[in-house]
Amino acid sequence: MKYGRVINFSFLSIATLLLAIPIHSQTSNEVEDPYLWLEEIESENSLEWVKAHDQITIDEFMSDSVFTQMQSDDEKLLLSKEKIPYCSMYGDYLYNFWNDDEHVRGILRRTSLEEYNKAIPNWELVLDIDKLNEDENAQWVYKGSSPFPPDYKRTLISLSEGGGDATVVREFDLETKEFVKDGFTLPEAKSSASWYDINTLIVGTDFGEGTMTESGYPRIVKLWKRGTPLSEAETIFEGDNSDVSVGAYVDFEKDENIFHLYKGVSFWESKRWILDDGMNKVELPFPLDVSLKAYFKGYFILFLNSEWFGIPEGSLVAVKKSDITSSNLASKVEVIIYPKERSAVKSVYKLQDFLVVSKLTNVVSEMMSIELEETDTGSKWVKRDITIPDFGSAFLMTYSKHTNNFMLLYTSFLKPSTLYYYENINSRPEKIKALPDMFDASGYEVSQHEAKSKDGTMIPYFLVSPEDMKLDGQNAVLLYGYGGFRISETPFYWSSMGKLWLEKGGVFALANIRGGGEFGPAWHKAALLENRQKCYDDFIAISEDLINTNVTSPKKLGIMGGSNGGLLVGAAITQRPDLYNAAVCRVPLLDMLRYHKLPPGASWMAEYGDPDIPEQRAFIKKYSPYQNLKKGIVYPEILFVTSTKDDRVHPGHARKMAARMEEYGSKIYFYEEMQGGHGMAADNLQRAKRHALEFNYLYKKLILDEPDM
Repeated sequence: MKYGRVINFSFLSIATLLLAIPIHSQTSNEVEDPYLWLEEIESENSLEWVKAHDQITIDEFMSDSVFTQMQSDDEKLLLSKEKIPYCSMYGDYLYNFWNDDEHVRGILRRTSLEEYNKAIPNWELVLDIDKLNEDENAQWVYKGSSPFPPDYKRTLISLSEGGGDATVVREFDLETKEFVKDGFTLPEAKSSASWYDINTLIVGTDFGEGTMTESGYPRIVKLWKRGTPLSEAETIFEGDNSDVSVGAYVDFEKDENIFHLYKGVSFWESKRWILDDGMNKVELPFPLDVSLKAYFKGYFILFLNSEWFGIPEGSLVAVKKSDITSSNLASKVEVIIYPKERSAVKSVYKLQDFLVVSKLTNVVSEMMSIELEETDTGSKWVKRDITIPDFGSAFLMTYSKHTNNFMLLYTSFLKPSTLYYYENINSRPEKIKALPDMFDASGYEVSQHEAKSKDGTMIPYFLVSPEDMKLDGQNAVLLYGYGGFRISETPFYWSSMGKLWLEKGGVFALANIRGGGEFGPAWHKAALLENRQKCYDDFIAISEDLINTNVTSPKKLGIMGGSNGGLLVGAAITQRPDLYNAAVCRVPLLDMLRYHKLPPGASWMAEYGDPDIPEQRAFIKKYSPYQNLKKGIVYPEILFVTSTKDDRVHPGHARKMAARMEEYGSKIYFYEEMQGGHGMAADNLQRAKRHALEFNYLYKKLILDEPDM
């Protein structure tokens, strides 16, 4: 997005603007919130405040030669035609969504497997989003496609106006490469839509008043027949207003189709059913917090997030579909993988004859294949290791459950990502695609360290630093963290960070704090609800370790995090402002006493707690950054980055925190992109601009001894 003329407000005029705006009070009996009006996303007053603060940040960090060079460098990285074209495999085609300087919003294209394996594949254009925007005078952002198996001739394409989570869903013909005239179309909403058959959709959407949950997701699932209005769709399943979401889908198998129903009673718990041939519900007798990974050769493949029948949490188990109604179910559960210390199962990928499992051991990837072999005495699960390089992460990027070939991506901090092709699980991997060196990694090394947290737990972190780094406390370090929702922070090739930070002389650290999934369910549960403070203790412990080992000093230490990681950054600077000189707080949660009032915040109460319950409000209030700001404290000059179109984490969090810090005398920087949703960018040009802003800010705060501000 290009900016037009923006009024250059001074700090004095901002203060005048604030005084001129009516003060709204909170509904609780606590201190009134004078900045509640900033939650009004597109009100005139709110957007005036946003534009004024945007302009200050633009003038400070987006108007010099360093920013210009960083933006140019990052555009070259993000728009490079040498990027790996990651694909999804559907039938005879590999589909890829591609952005470059000629296709800013991107194109959907396809090719054959044989063609893809060539150095320069021949691609067939399927849909041009930039042309679609021109034709429809729109600002569509592509959000994915769901083809109908097994012939994959039709698909459902999701488009967002501006990049938010709410999308329009439109039926598309993959043979004619056109949207289907009078085909299935859903208006903008946080919908779920999947295929029941070629003429019927399974739909959850906003059907009108009372049809969405308190979290803002579908509460009702319907079957929608082709050629009928959506209002006549048949209701097949309903949940409660208090549920997070309700949904259904068909698992299209070679010999049978499994119709799944579920309702999320909390973020981490779901009740599940399947429908039999008579469309009768059969409840799946699994723990509510189980992760259903796959349906494979008549078995449900489950990951246990809590103990079940004496089988420890963190195990991967299998249960036959024919046994789910057994009165002796405990004896029917087959254990495939038992958990090990400092290890965790992360992903399960289903191929035609194999499962491929990715694991983490001490936060480094391992891969294995699992096969169900028939023997004279029955069947058994056979596991084989897949060799991958050290200090990296591996994922199946392209695969199909109807074949045995797949592509595995290996990525690490300093080695460009590489894609390997496997004809089958036992074949020799073939290197078919690789990024070129996107930044100069020579002279840098990766090491793994541990810091002792407040309760004595050892917390690992990675350090990407010069081989000859001096331990003199003068190294500019960027510490990145997340710490929530079972998300594991693993090594990855971040070309923008390498080009805009490492090449400038910076050091990068990646935290593996509790709340994530690095060591299985227990690592996540350790920082849930009343124990949330532990993830902040862990992050602070790593910060202190970097300082105590003379890698850096408070003057040279900066932190970064987004979403839940933005909450982490907010907690860190309010609890230990003495440790940091810079902080990038992206699309953050910050007012934790109101987060559940801003959809879809209510869906996260299983992670954070319910502020309307006094006992839970008490422990949330202890760390909520917005409520823990204090006058007279010297905080780092933090940079807040958010998006007007973010419908996952409300931009009011960042706006209000910035306003209150200013009120208390702190200098802050704030930048809100008008499009882009939770990703803070609708395309790679916007993304490059944001990266340049963030890293120029970090460069000036941490690398320049005497910043030219």
